[in-house]
Amino acid sequence: MQAVSDEATRVLVVDDEPSIRELVSTVLRYEGFEIASAANGHEALREVERFRPHLVVLDVMLPDLDGFEVQRRLTESGRRIPVVFLTAKDAVEDRVRGLTIGGDDYLTKPFSLEELVARIRAVLRRSHETTRSGQLVLDDLALDEETYEVHRGDELIELTPTEFKLLRYFMRNPRRVLSKAQILDHVWEYDFGGDGNIVETYVSYLRRKVDAGRAPLIHTVRGVGYTMKPTVRV
Repeated sequence: MQAVSDEATRVLVVDDEPSIRELVSTVLRYEGFEIASAANGHEALREVERFRPHLVVLDVMLPDLDGFEVQRRLTESGRRIPVVFLTAKDAVEDRVRGLTIGGDDYLTKPFSLEELVARIRAVLRRSHETTRSGQLVLDDLALDEETYEVHRGDELIELTPTEFKLLRYFMRNPRRVLSKAQILDHVWEYDFGGDGNIVETYVSYLRRKVDAGRAPLIHTVRGVGYTMKPTVRV
């Protein structure tokens, strides 16, 4: 049984045609993803439990449960896993149905492998860097600007007002490398005299609360500053 890594981006490939399943799996491994595969709907649901994928490439025409039913069961179980549907069907109603029940993208066979990889990366970016009304989300970290609540997964994280303001600045600028001067300007507005050490201190506080015991979201870029980015590589 394949070991599950907490660092690699995990993709589950579900297709009843061995040639397509193996080809897609090989290409995605070459692109740096960690791969598991399944040949039918029931096997796919079991692999979701075991493998905990970040995304599922899901064939619609499966021999037992079709892809739409697999997606419906995932949604009903409370799992919000991004899905890219693969199908030989090209009818508008099929595309609409797939996207309506929670699919994130739809690719019709035959398809370009380069396009599939590009769509997977785009879906992962949308999934892990989402901004909703009043809420900033990155990976499993959510910050609500209206209620001033912060959650990492199911855990409520208590922050001071300054820590909250610092985290909000990071989350409004995902992947950007922010210098101490930029952070001072936007978070403290130089009220305390501009001592850059305060940034290091508060980033340390924030890491202990947000990243402790988890895959880190806050990273130091030596000689430059700090950046916040998702744990999933896309």
